[in-house]
Amino acid sequence: AQACLPHLLQAANPHILSLAPPPSLNPAWWGAHTGYTLAKMGMSLVTLGLAAEFGPHGVAINALWPRTVIATDAINMLPGVDAAACRRPEIMADAAYAVLTRQAAGFHGQFLIDDEVLAQAGITDLSGYAVDPSRALLPDLFLD
Repeated sequence: AQACLPHLLQAANPHILSLAPPPSLNPAWWGAHTGYTLAKMGMSLVTLGLAAEFGPHGVAINALWPRTVIATDAINMLPGVDAAACRRPEIMADAAYAVLTRQAAGFHGQFLIDDEVLAQAGITDLSGYAVDPSRALLPDLFLD
């Protein structure tokens, strides 16, 4: 990020968007999978730090996280996770687009959830993102 700062400062609408959950100290997440949780929360803390450092320069530093599990190749390798109960990756792509096209000034340090971002952009029917719209969706980790 430091190496990118000179270029970001020249950009018309500078953003850095990480894929990180809202910070959480909920023991339910930590006890079940400490290493994975530490990695994800580390990403969240880096987002907070960069937002504090770069935000005053007009660079938007935010994080985006899915409300439900996303059907990725990694999910297909996990035993017991049914991809049919997930949303397609396009929901994150559309939410990221909505974030990255928003005016950067004064918009930093936010932990955004995909469906909330899309609702703010006027997209409320999310059924097209479901792998199988007839299935109940699996909630993603780290959302209390």
